[in-house]
Order: sequence, then structure tokens, then C-alpha cells
Amino acid sequence: MVEGGMKCIKFLLFAFNLIFVIAAIAIIAVGAYVQIKLTEYYDFFGNQYAGPGILLIVVGVFIFIIAFFGCMGAIKENYCLVMTFAVLLALIFILMIAGGIAGFVLRNDIEDKVVDVLKNEVTNYNKNPGVTDAWNVLQQEFQCCGVTNSSDWKQASDLNTTYPWSCCMDSEACKTKQNITYDDIYKQACESAFIGWMKDKVAIIGGVGIGLAFVMVVGVLFACCLARAIRKEYEVV
Repeated sequence: MVEGGMKCIKFLLFAFNLIFVIAAIAIIAVGAYVQIKLTEYYDFFGNQYAGPGILLIVVGVFIFIIAFFGCMGAIKENYCLVMTFAVLLALIFILMIAGGIAGFVLRNDIEDKVVDVLKNEVTNYNKNPGVTDAWNVLQQEFQCCGVTNSSDWKQASDLNTTYPWSCCMDSEACKTKQNITYDDIYKQACESAFIGWMKDKVAIIGGVGIGLAFVMVVGVLFACCLARAIRKEYEVV
């Protein structure tokens, strides 16, 4: 059994793994939330942007499994389990850094693609039921109208009124209104509202990721120290 300072590191490593378990549950919950929200706009984007939510869920499950190795290794003082924990933790740290860099580099391309998709789908309002529902959800939830501005709805040939009812501040009244005027609608563009929402969520995920990455580095160091102490004991025996 490890003694002295190594015993303290053993319990600290166990405590860090409890943090990983909580973080894993939080990441899985965020991933599920993102996936559910993106599902509402499936008719816009299809499977193009299904990746982020699924990726977060997979990462959360992976961290949960890694935490299991760490906890068991610390409790049983098992060299193989502790080293497996350290290697897997270092691997996921590298993947998180790579993913963060890729997301930062590609952020403008993603924004441009989202805007292009929204502009293309304006013309499908009242033609495709799924697209129509997605537009109504988007405009009501984000209190916006049109992609860059409300005049985008002039492109919707199957629209029976000037603007969709979902553009209205009083949507229930507009559902039966024959002539929806500019004074009835939201003035915010859906482009800025939706992309702003995406940026907020990415910022939260990024902040959590940075904090978790720091904890991972400390966890790897503690695991290596504990593994070294366990190995020395094996050599003495």
C-alpha cells in the first residue's frame, strides 16, 4: 500500500475522478440538449450538423469510462488500471485540443453554410411541410423574421400573406389575419439570432472544455505519480 504523500495523491486522484464523472454527465446532458434542438431543424440541415450533439454524448460516455478506470486503479492501487487511465486521459485531451482548433478554424465556414441553407429554404415555405414547421419554430423561438431581414419572404412564392404568421409578435392573431403588416412582425433577422445562439452554446462548451482540459492535465500528472509509486512497491516486493 502506498504511504505518505503518495497516499494523498491517491485520494486526490479519486476526487478528480469524481469531478470527471460529474463532468461526463454534464457533457452527455449538453450533447442531448444540442441534439434535440438540432432535430427541430432537421428539415433545414438534414444530418449535416447532427455531429456536434452526438460527439458530445460520445465524449461524455468515454470520459465516464475513463473515470471508472481511474477510480478502480486508485482504490485497488493497480498499476495497469492507473496507467490505462493516464494514457486514455492524455488521448482525449489531445483530441479535445484538436477538435477545439478545428472548430475555431472552421467557424466562419459553418456560419456561411447555415446562412446559405436558410436562404435556400425560404422558397420552400408552404411547399415542404417539414421546412414550413422548422421555419415557424425558428422564428417564434428566436423572435425573428427572414434570414437577413423580413424582405426575404418576398421570395416565397407559395406564401399567401406578406409574411408567415410565425414572424408575428402576436402569432395567434396573425394565424387568422389576411394582411400581416411590417408593424406586426419581429424586426430581428434570423441569421443573427440563430448564429448568436450557436456562438453562445459554443462559448459555454469551450469554457467547460478549457476547465476540463486543465483538470485532465493535473489528473494525468497525479496518475503518473501514483503509478510510479505503485511500481516501486512492486519492485520492492
